[in-house]
Formats: sequence, structure tokens, C-alpha cells
Amino acid sequence: MVKTSQIKTTFTAGEVSPNLLGRGDLRAYENGALQLRNVFIQPTGGVTRRAGLRYLDKVSGAGRLIAFEFNTEQTYLLVVTDYQTAIFANGVLQETLVTPWGEADISGLAWTQSADTLLMVHGLYPPQKITRSSGGVWSISDWTFYSPDATRIYQPMYKFSDSAMTVTPSGTSGTVTLTASGAVFESGHLGARLRVGNKEVEITVVNSPSVVTVNVLETLLSISPTVDWEEQSFSSVRGYPQTVVFHQDRLVIGGSRDLPNRLWFSQSGDLFNFDLGTGLDAEAIEFGIFSDQVNAIRGVFSGRHLQVFTSGAEWMVTGDPLTPGNVQIKRQTRVGSMVDRYIAPIDVDGATLFVARNGQELREFVYTDVEAAYRSTDLALLSRHIITTPVDQDFDQRRRLLFLVRDDGKFATLTVYRAESVAAWTLHDTAGDVLSVSVAGDDVFFLTRRNGQYFLESFDDALALDSALTGETGTPTDVWSGLDHLDEEMVSVVADARVQNSVVVSGGSVTLDGYFSTIQVGLPFTHIIEPLPPGNITDVGSARAVRLVEATFRLQNTAALQLDLGRGLNDVSLRKLGEDEILNAPIPLVSGDIRIPAFGWNSDASQPLWRIEQSLPLPFALLSVHMIIIANR
Repeated sequence: MVKTSQIKTTFTAGEVSPNLLGRGDLRAYENGALQLRNVFIQPTGGVTRRAGLRYLDKVSGAGRLIAFEFNTEQTYLLVVTDYQTAIFANGVLQETLVTPWGEADISGLAWTQSADTLLMVHGLYPPQKITRSSGGVWSISDWTFYSPDATRIYQPMYKFSDSAMTVTPSGTSGTVTLTASGAVFESGHLGARLRVGNKEVEITVVNSPSVVTVNVLETLLSISPTVDWEEQSFSSVRGYPQTVVFHQDRLVIGGSRDLPNRLWFSQSGDLFNFDLGTGLDAEAIEFGIFSDQVNAIRGVFSGRHLQVFTSGAEWMVTGDPLTPGNVQIKRQTRVGSMVDRYIAPIDVDGATLFVARNGQELREFVYTDVEAAYRSTDLALLSRHIITTPVDQDFDQRRRLLFLVRDDGKFATLTVYRAESVAAWTLHDTAGDVLSVSVAGDDVFFLTRRNGQYFLESFDDALALDSALTGETGTPTDVWSGLDHLDEEMVSVVADARVQNSVVVSGGSVTLDGYFSTIQVGLPFTHIIEPLPPGNITDVGSARAVRLVEATFRLQNTAALQLDLGRGLNDVSLRKLGEDEILNAPIPLVSGDIRIPAFGWNSDASQPLWRIEQSLPLPFALLSVHMIIIANR
């Protein structure tokens, strides 16, 4: 027999894939865990029970959340649902706007913000801008491209038809007809603008697929057939912008429905002016991405350079500053981004995190000075089972956590600390589904679906339950109301800092077995911590039987510990108090070592030696575990 000890001081590899059970030689095996559920991993290595979710309000349906930060003191949250957008401040509804996007298309929305204006685009809808005026009035309207007068609109233009296709004007001014050499026009072209020989006309009647009547806005040069003509790039016929961002004082549009691989840059300092002019430094820029693969643009991000994420690769656009004469685009990596929905790339410590096209990877796109190029590293390589079809993501600077929502209603968190090479995943669930996440200011908001209802909720470190509310009264009472959103639900209760029996909400109220002054009511969740088997200890991984002699758990500010050392879950006494005192006194928070003896042999050395599983809505934090082990060879 061999007696040895193991001390686990960090969980900074997070929950690792079961495929690594045979790789006890990896450092990730030493610092990882087999299962981490509903816990946050601290950058310093410990784990804590995750914060609870505070109920804020009901919303009209499924959709997504978008943060709007007017300034450091005015932060708003937009809840975009079926044809409407609710605007919240500090969790309180301010206003509801009628918006054009149906529920089925909301996942394709992309956006960017400048000061008091949020620009929102979708390939099937005219681009919109949501504006907050200085008086606090919200409005939504179509984009308006720069037009110095009624004759010309400086919007992107493109010839969609074959290069040999001609149009022939019947006159040079007034109302004339344009006859194309083939079928090119559709009913949706009504009201669209064309440029014939760089002179602008507006379609007033679509006579046939090859003939339109136009109002000549700038006198045409000739009535001869010409191949020099184009139409507006964005329309109901050709589709609308897919992605958008601000970069180097220009508005950048990345792709449209019918021009998925094209980039448009506005004039410098004139964000809605896309006049190419004569190619002067401040004038607009336009070009397509052409290579040996499909490059439908799925995201544009302003970082050290303009980063372009396409369906098949990642690109860098250089130019300092960007001008028509010096702009260059170079492919960096060949990963690709998701194509069935828009998930905004996120900046974390100078690296851009994006979801790969396969829906199984979260990639870190970062510039390296040595190579003078970007590289793309998979942050989910050791935890691939956690990343399954993401639908939304955002980063919480305060907690150092990236929140990633999955399509099954669960959400994952990635503890990121690039300076210390920390990238640790955990998985979370709740009684219902999480649909979207957004970080606005210092608050993390979730859009949830519970029993067919849709709620806006936010993380609250003072809570240990979900969809929870708190209450306080000067006169103790046994009846607490205001819980209509949890009607007919079995809820957990913490009253006067003591866990009470679970009760069912009836008529929006609960009745407790006693009178209390403070209360927390909500849906319970269970946190689980299960280490990897001790396969990286000499002579243990190949042992016929293993015995855990003793385990010492170092806790911090912990009120309860439910532990399984091989014989089922049991409550561990953190304080030697009498039963009556436990029932009547506030729960103490314990910091320090809890030493627990273990008994019995485990004939399967591939199984974990301990497991923490706890649904009690009480504080919990684990810093380290020291084990004394005997292996029988």
C-alpha cells in the first residue's frame, strides 16, 4: 500500500471534458474538475456558489437584450421582442417603442452605438436608429444617408446585373423611361434610385422586368445605351446591411443580404456620407473580400485594427489612418463565425472573443507583435462539452466572467484573466430557460422563460435563489405578497437569515410557519463541485483500490456544506451548536479548515473521491482541498 497526499489549491482549469480522464499528466487535470455546476470560479482559484437572479419585470416574449450606455451615470437596457422594444433603467420600464423586427428574425440583429444613437441592422429590414434625446425622449427611425439637396443621396451603389447589361434612356431630363437589355427590375424597385453615367434618377413606375419610368434628378449625359449604371446597394430587392461598427471616425458596414462579402466605409467624420468622390483621403471606401472560399461577413469589430469575421475566415483591415489609397485587407486565420445568428464579438483584455462557425468553440482572436499578425486560440479546447450551440454572450468586467447562453436554456461562464493565463469554464442551469444576456454598466441581465412567461432578471450577489424577491417589514409577519410571477410555484424561503420550509405561492403570496421581518423568496438551484479522479498521483491512478483517509476543506464565508465522501450526501457541521440554537440564531459564516475523516475503500480509482452538492440557499466558497489517500496495488 502507498500513502500519499494531494492538495488542490485552484480550479483555474474549470470543468474539463470527460475525454481527459486518461490524461492525468496534464496541468489542466491538476487544476480542473469533473463537474462544476452553478458556481463561479474566482481568478485566484477558488469557487463560490453563483449569485442568484433578482426578478425585475415581465416582458412580452422571447428576444434579446442590448445594453445602451448614454454615459457613466445613465445606463439603459433594451429588451427587443416581437415588433416592440422595451427600455429599462435600473430595472424599471421607461418606455416601449414599436419596432419592425419579428421574433423569428431578432437573432440576426446587429448593432453599434455612438453617444445617444444606437444603430441596428438586419439583412431583411431597413436599417434603424434608436435615439435618446437630451430630454430623455426615445425614438426610432430609418437611417438617412447624407443628401445636400433633393438631387442626390450619397448612399452605397452597386451594379447587381451582368456587367454587359445596358440601359437606354428615352430622354435626358424630366420623366423618361429606362429600357434594360434584359430582365432586371422588380416591383420592389419602386422608389429606388439609380445612377446612369453617374447621374441620379428615381424610379416612379416599374413597367416590366426590363422597363421602368424614372424621374431624372440630374440631367443625363446621353440617350445612348450604356453599361455605366448602378442601383442603390440596400433595398427591399437587394437586402440591407448585416453588420455595422464605428472605426477611425468612419461608419463601417459589413456585408448585406445580396452583397455578403462587401465592406463600406463612410467618409471620415461624416458617418452617413458614402460618396466615393475622387479617392481623397477623407472620402468613402468600398471593396469586396475575394479569396478561395466563401466570406460572408458575420461581424465587424473595431480594435487595434478593424477586424472582420466572416463565415470562413478572420481578416485584418489596416491603414493608419484608413484612406482609399492605403487600405489593405489580409486574411489572418481560417476558423469562421456562426452564420445562423449574430453573436457580437467581445473584447477581453485586448483580445476579441468570437464563437466559431461550428458552434463548439470560443476563439480568442489576438494580435502578436512577434508575428505582426493575429492568431486564433480555442478557449474551449479542454471543455468542449460545455460549448454547445451558443446563442448570446457578453462580458462582465467586474466579475471577470464571460457569460455564454446556450440554445438549450443553460448558460456557461468563462473566468478570464489573460495576464495569469486563466480560462476556466463552468456550466449553470435554472428552473426554466435563459434566452439572452447583456451587461449594462456593472449589472448582468438575463432574459428568462419560466413556465411560459418571460422575465427580465439580473444577478444579485446578495441572493442565493433565482427569479427572487426580497422583502422587509418593521412588524414581523407570516404572510408575504407581491410574488405573482411565481404563482403556483414551489419556492425556497430564507427568512431572518434562516432557511425555512419550501412553500407554494398561492395568489401571489406565501404563508410561513412563523413571523419574520426580512425574507428572500425564489426558485432554488443546486451547486455541484466534483473533482477529477486522483489519476495524476503516483501509484494511485493504476491502483486496484483507493481509500480516502481524510479530507480538509478550506472554506471562506460559508454557511453550509453538504458533502459526499463515498457514502452519500451529508450535512457537515460547521459549528458545534445545539439544535435549538441553530433554529433560532442567524446562520454563522465560517472561514477556515474543516477536517473530515473518511472510511471505506473505493475499488474504482477512476471515480472522484468526494463530491459537494448543495441546494440550500446559503453562502458557500471553497478555496482548497487537502486529501490523504491510501492506494492498494
